[in-house]
Amino acid sequence: IRTRWFDTFSNLNCFKGRNLSMVLKWWSLLYVTLALSGGFMDSRQHINCIRCNDVSAFEPSRFDRMKLRGGGGTQLPVPDQNGNVSHGGKLKGGSKIKDKRTDGLTISKNADFASWYSQLVVKSELIEYYDISGCYILRPWAYAIWEIIQSFVDSKIKAMGVKSCYFPMFVSKKALHAEQEHVEGFTPEVAWVTKSGNTNLAEEIAIRPTSETIMYPAFAKWIRSHRDLPLRVNQWCNVVRWEFKDPTPFLRTREFLWQEGHTAHATKAAAAAEAFQVQELYRTVYEDLLAVPVVPGTKTSTEKFAGAESSLTVEAFIPLTGRAVQGATSHQLGQKFGHIFGIEFEDQQGVRQVPWQNSWGLTTRTIGVMAMVHGDDRGLVLPPAIAPTQVVLVPIPGKNTSMSSLLPPLQDLAAALAREGLRVEVDHREHVTPGFKFNQWELRGVPLRLELGPRDLAAGRVVA
Repeated sequence: IRTRWFDTFSNLNCFKGRNLSMVLKWWSLLYVTLALSGGFMDSRQHINCIRCNDVSAFEPSRFDRMKLRGGGGTQLPVPDQNGNVSHGGKLKGGSKIKDKRTDGLTISKNADFASWYSQLVVKSELIEYYDISGCYILRPWAYAIWEIIQSFVDSKIKAMGVKSCYFPMFVSKKALHAEQEHVEGFTPEVAWVTKSGNTNLAEEIAIRPTSETIMYPAFAKWIRSHRDLPLRVNQWCNVVRWEFKDPTPFLRTREFLWQEGHTAHATKAAAAAEAFQVQELYRTVYEDLLAVPVVPGTKTSTEKFAGAESSLTVEAFIPLTGRAVQGATSHQLGQKFGHIFGIEFEDQQGVRQVPWQNSWGLTTRTIGVMAMVHGDDRGLVLPPAIAPTQVVLVPIPGKNTSMSSLLPPLQDLAAALAREGLRVEVDHREHVTPGFKFNQWELRGVPLRLELGPRDLAAGRVVA
């Protein structure tokens, strides 16, 4: 089964008698199943997996004719402003794709994974490089993916009773150093504000690497009785961790976006139950939304979150590197921070107790993991559930057929698909050719492309 979603179908009539939104959902579910079984990684076979009267044979896409050569490299180069990666002449290991186009990917994933990924995130319009090392601009395509993840996670945690909030990004030196094990774990990564204009600050102020020491002084004010528990808050924000090891877009950056949930419970059992519930939520984000298989587990004592009693994790696997990537974590903090920041409550018997706390977070790393697992030599491959545009409609004018005559039926089709809950876009640009549009949308990973030309218009159909 191909890693591309719908380019095997000859025309839209193959969905006759089927709800298109259900077909998209079914295909996404099939993709997760294949991912879990390992059956999708390198397969390039075309098989008839949806039985339709109009599909009698499957042909390779018109853009599936690039020949690849073997080889490899390990360094992660920085592309130029056009996303092209220079190797000082011939590419290492013969990893260049034999294709005259330069607006698409020019490096094979199998031959030089690091260079391929570096080029992919730029040319698929996910990021733009910035003049501060380790910091990246999230372009609208990447941020739209993040918004879908946000919406999914936010709806789930609010159903758990978690409330949204926002805390300042600055933390005092005193608060940050209140828990020694915690601060020692983050000391190498903390960025400090030391001056205001030309004036030195009386006390250095840290930019949050995480928010335990920012939030918990407030928890001490808000929690007085067992009636105040559980206290559950979450914020969507940015954090800064001044990583110095090989910055990599989405995976290892000095600033990133995330959600961080912080909760307090009356009992250890309640806190543990929530920690596992959140771990399961993170598994569904990867497997149900991103179609990326993950392995839930517990971090070792040396890898757990600084200051936590234990850390639950979901780990993704990147096949071509042979390495695991931490997908998201849920930490059981115990009562340590409660003792440090004076967080206490009076239980039902009138006895003063220290609550049991958790913290948990999911970051924009999700986007990078998805790109690494699903992407191929033609660009991103987005599962339908996460694609900002699930269906793109492309008009193909002819000598006697103008763009204006093709747009009304395409707009009607777009409206019909949108009513079914699909995210649809009509590409009506006139300054670029249809071929350019095909390549660009494929590079960006859109699951389904529908084309309408003069003969299609006359026949009352579109080509998928």
